[in-house]
Amino acid sequence: MPIDSPPPPWWLEPPPAADATRGLSAEEAGARLERFGPNLFRARQERSLLRQYLSRFGNPLVIILLVASAVSAFTGEVADFLIIACIVLLSVTLDFVQEHRANAAAEKLRQSVSVRASVLRDGQTREIAVAEVVPGDVVLLSAGDLVPADARVLEARDFFVKQALLTGEPYPVEKRAETPPATAVELAEAGNAVFMGTSVISGSARALVVETGTRTAIGAIADSVTRAAAPTSFELGTRQFGLLIMRLTMLLVLFVLLVNAAFHRPLLESFLFAVALAVGLTPELLPMVVSVTLSRGAMRMARKQTIVKRLSAIQDLGSMDVLCTDKTGTLTEASIRLERQVDCRGQPSERVLELAYLNSFFETGLKSPLDEAILARPVGTGAWRKIDEVPFDFERRRVSVLIDDGTSRWLVVKGAPDDVIGLCTQYESGPEALARPMDESARAAVHDQYRALEQDGLRVLGIAWRPVATDHPHAVVGDEAQLVLAGFAAFLDPPKASAAPALAALAESGVAIKIVTGDSDLVTRHVCRQLGVPVAGLLTGKEIDQLDDHALCARVEAANLFCRVNPAQKERVIRALRARGHVVGYLGDGINDAPSLHAADVGLSVDSAVDVAKEAADMILLKQDLQVLQAGVLEGRRTFGNIMKYILMGTSSNFGNMFSMAGAALFLPFLPMLPTQILLNNILYDVSEIAIPLDEVDDEEIRRPHALDLEFIRDFMLVIGPISSLFDFLTFYLMLRVLQAGESLFQTGWFVESLCTQVLVIFVIRTRSNPLRSRPYPVLTAASLGIAALAVLLPLLPLAGHFGFVPPPAAFYLILGAMVLAYLLIVELAKQGFYRWMRARRAARG
Repeated sequence: MPIDSPPPPWWLEPPPAADATRGLSAEEAGARLERFGPNLFRARQERSLLRQYLSRFGNPLVIILLVASAVSAFTGEVADFLIIACIVLLSVTLDFVQEHRANAAAEKLRQSVSVRASVLRDGQTREIAVAEVVPGDVVLLSAGDLVPADARVLEARDFFVKQALLTGEPYPVEKRAETPPATAVELAEAGNAVFMGTSVISGSARALVVETGTRTAIGAIADSVTRAAAPTSFELGTRQFGLLIMRLTMLLVLFVLLVNAAFHRPLLESFLFAVALAVGLTPELLPMVVSVTLSRGAMRMARKQTIVKRLSAIQDLGSMDVLCTDKTGTLTEASIRLERQVDCRGQPSERVLELAYLNSFFETGLKSPLDEAILARPVGTGAWRKIDEVPFDFERRRVSVLIDDGTSRWLVVKGAPDDVIGLCTQYESGPEALARPMDESARAAVHDQYRALEQDGLRVLGIAWRPVATDHPHAVVGDEAQLVLAGFAAFLDPPKASAAPALAALAESGVAIKIVTGDSDLVTRHVCRQLGVPVAGLLTGKEIDQLDDHALCARVEAANLFCRVNPAQKERVIRALRARGHVVGYLGDGINDAPSLHAADVGLSVDSAVDVAKEAADMILLKQDLQVLQAGVLEGRRTFGNIMKYILMGTSSNFGNMFSMAGAALFLPFLPMLPTQILLNNILYDVSEIAIPLDEVDDEEIRRPHALDLEFIRDFMLVIGPISSLFDFLTFYLMLRVLQAGESLFQTGWFVESLCTQVLVIFVIRTRSNPLRSRPYPVLTAASLGIAALAVLLPLLPLAGHFGFVPPPAAFYLILGAMVLAYLLIVELAKQGFYRWMRARRAARG
């Protein structure tokens, strides 16, 4: 039986009918969206709220508790079953509601800066979300766009696409509307097709969408072409913290089980106690606290003109100690104007302006601010028409256009002076623009000429040309040879008035600024002088190429200027800084910035950036200003400060209480606290902590960057935790010896004491300074005092018996008040001593 051959790829099919190229109606587009689904590169179906809620019961500790409570019900302990089930339900619901609200608010902000596509709908050009693009849509593409789906090119004008993501081709590929030969069955040979996820480098096109979502080329091989970004500083820290807690929990639970087994205590009760202990040790609210804190930070940052796409990037921004940024638009106004156009001798030249204008006018790539400045000085194009062009790329650093006026055909080249001069064999001289040979002395003279312009702080482009045969059909890179240098166009981009104070504020906040630019060192030094930025060291792109990764790591620390660098060199600089332990931010808005935005701990772009940069960035600044970024850095540090409060609470007083419970199991003839009491203690403690994301953070906490330091957390736990245990053991002594407490009174007394100390210590731990001088957020104060009051009153309420509580004698409350005051005072003294020791150790390390 013959085997059917696979159908030819869609780009080899006959051209579409004319009516298919006019776009869709809104009604038809809606029907196709329903049929084909959203245009998402990974099939991501949003789970229902019920499924999201039920998934939280998959937590192993929650499952163990529910199973254990069910066993209690079968053995007749129905009250224990109901109490445990209610507490688990309350804890899970609390976590779900808070985190869902936080994530919904953050997602709304992310959608406001999502990448959009231009399509024809009902005969009109409309901007829609990329997820809404459907097969049959006609999309309009231009330089800087991300291709939103797999599509067939209908019309193209000098249309070059970078598709290395799919084919590995390092250079942009020109796309045309013509159907390729029947042998072109590979992606790399599809000259009339563009593919989702690739980027437009230059030119423009109309294309008919053929495949969307997981049916695209990139969707079919998504797992192999997508590489997970390296974990950021915050992600690494939380992962290590989780492992630390897991080890402590396993050790204590195993210890408790062994002790209870050795004393032949009831198996079910011992098992429930161990599980409750594990729940008490686990900071189960940490994901919720992190989500709520980060989303609240995202909303505050949105009010300060920064939109957060990746929530954990807020903390990374707060931890950032190095910011790599381009010069144009961040340090300068980006209101570039053409200041001078001079010939090779430095004399004003209209001919240079004419050639520069023709190049910029006919160029179809993304217009740079330099192009806009040239086009602001119109000189007319006369009879000239464009034949072809060689688009700009960051390796050649130039753009060439082939033009014809009916009698002559010229190749006009504009680009980085060094690169253009290197291609010239002649130069123009005098009013008649006579061509003279470019000998060594002439080459040195023109080199000095453009360097003198750069020393004045002007950005310089070399302008060159050459005549070609009138039947020369296409422009290719090889044509850029034996050029005639006409002169230079020089541009002024004044520094921003806001840049100098913003740079000073960032430096004062512990953020080092490193300027990473394709511009020359002379221009960049001039701008630095105007902004008062000292130049500590300089590396050029050529020098970076001569260094291996180890050598570059050694050099990046001292240098703060990186000039004449291409995109690959920028990325290497960022990776080298991260390899040295820095938390690195990168601010960029161009096609060439995507690799660096991915490589940094936090990628920053602006709302006016090209799609490629906005997609790669973690945050979008609605205003291209370092002062906006400075406000974001401080917000990131506030967010980190509140997350740290919960972590320090959970690993100090909370850990101390759980350690005391494990220790008490050694000498008490009964359980120090019933499993239901431990769970109740834990849920009440968690309720008191819900307001932490709203808390204020002391100014001294946001002056310097802080990373999630596991060693710091461990040391803090080892200092504060034992104090909590010491007071617990003192409570044991007083309950047994002074109050002659039996089992129920002992458990009641310790429940009240442990919850009061555990909750109220937040007022000490939340600040490094004197707690009487640092005001907490009112809701946090109310929640903490309210839970402490509930702990005191709970044994006196009617439902106390269900939890095994009995009313304590009046003397207990006098002892409790003294114990709580003494505990808070000693923790404050220990905290101050700990921070003094930390500062001394940091100073000793340098």
